[in-house]
Amino acid sequence: MGTTPSTAPGTTDEYRGLGWEFGSLTVQRHAAMLAPVTFVLADGRQAAPMQIAPWAYEPGAERIAAVERKLRGDWPCLPFGYAAAPEGFPAEWAALMQPAEAHDLPHGYASNHGWTWQEAPAGSLALAIDIPDPDPIRRMERTVTPDPSAPAVDITLTVHARRPCRLPLGLHPTFRLPARPGGARIEPGAFDHGLTYLRSVDDATPVFAANQRFTDLSAVPGIDGGTVDAAAVPLAAPTEELLQLNGIDGSVALAYPDEGFRVRLSWQKEHLPSLLLWMSNRGRKFHPWNGRHVALGIEPICSPFGLGPAVAAADNPIARSGTPTAIAFDPDTPFVTRYRIAAEPL
Repeated sequence: MGTTPSTAPGTTDEYRGLGWEFGSLTVQRHAAMLAPVTFVLADGRQAAPMQIAPWAYEPGAERIAAVERKLRGDWPCLPFGYAAAPEGFPAEWAALMQPAEAHDLPHGYASNHGWTWQEAPAGSLALAIDIPDPDPIRRMERTVTPDPSAPAVDITLTVHARRPCRLPLGLHPTFRLPARPGGARIEPGAFDHGLTYLRSVDDATPVFAANQRFTDLSAVPGIDGGTVDAAAVPLAAPTEELLQLNGIDGSVALAYPDEGFRVRLSWQKEHLPSLLLWMSNRGRKFHPWNGRHVALGIEPICSPFGLGPAVAAADNPIARSGTPTAIAFDPDTPFVTRYRIAAEPL
């Protein structure tokens, strides 16, 4: 198994990579994002499922909001989401919303800053970030390790709290989609129920009826009164949508029938009991999105959508239904969670 020439701690090199028998991958220091990843399948074909934003290398990218600047692939978010204004939300949700704190950043400090490379075992990449006061989280660590015997990557996230707190946590794997509407298919594991988002997303034209419950991803309540096969992506209409699957079993797959492979994501359901599906489907018309971004976030979370820490820690409707929306972090006990991204032929 190969690594980049330097594995010493430091901040100078912005990207490091690994190659192994079944693929290659790159991790960037900014937000510790993982992408691109190329898997070599059992039949010798290559599969590259991770998303890279189309503006990453355009002039002026340094002026884009930090979390979006080099948007790509997979990274951890703590706290997950960002405080939203209550306008347009159902009353039972709006009553829980509080303004963002001055130091709050979308998806947390670690999603908006560079991490530091750490010493790592051969065949792994490791990064860490120290988070300043007044954030209740002191440090986050991330290790990325290809499976030497399979087209798969194992990822470990360790969280060190500064003080006791309850926060929403999310992982943010984001996958590219084919140009053909319905050209890929989401294959979720067993889940208790799903929810449509509580209002329109970014004022984009909605496809799903707001604040509705469903039990089948192929029959989600639509804005026109019918149902929509939300498992078939990308959606045909330009839109920006969010769906949350609660009580999920810790597994999901995304099949690419035209390319003959499937990417599979698995995680610890006891930590992250929900799955957020972010359907970014040419719906955001403002810069730098410019109506051209087509990707699918498949995001294991312990969070009520991405409504921020105050709502997550409150007695919100999702929490009352039996699905936790915040994790208790203890400064005396590091929190460790693991997940896996793998590929296989169809």
